[in-house]
Amino acid sequence: MLTEEQKEQLLQRLLSDETRIQRNAQSSLILSMEPADTGRDSLDQSTSEEMLSTDLRLRDREKKLSKKISEAVRRVEEGTIDECEECGESIGFKRLMARPVTTLCIHCKESREEQEQREVAIDRREAPSEGLDDNAAEE
Repeated sequence: MLTEEQKEQLLQRLLSDETRIQRNAQSSLILSMEPADTGRDSLDQSTSEEMLSTDLRLRDREKKLSKKISEAVRRVEEGTIDECEECGESIGFKRLMARPVTTLCIHCKESREEQEQREVAIDRREAPSEGLDDNAAEE
């Protein structure tokens, strides 16, 4: 069970993270609205397009993180921020401060990661071999 002081620390951390994300989004928006320089060579244009693509991917990730932060703030207000969504056990304060949007205790997170690794290994074994041409496969 978290103390009121710990809940307040978590809330401040979440709000600080949300403010940082909003600032990044505003900066990205300003940069994306700047007019393109004319007369640039193809390498400059390609670099600029790659930077914009990377920026858009980062914005998408931050949008998802922002939703998780809003959900975590709601859980702080409800008093359920430290309850694991799988087993109901307590999520430690240190873990929450390290990753305040987490919804799993360390045990459940490790179990989930192990399961994901097993699934990836199975998928790799089941995937057809690449690089074989049709003639080599028939031999």
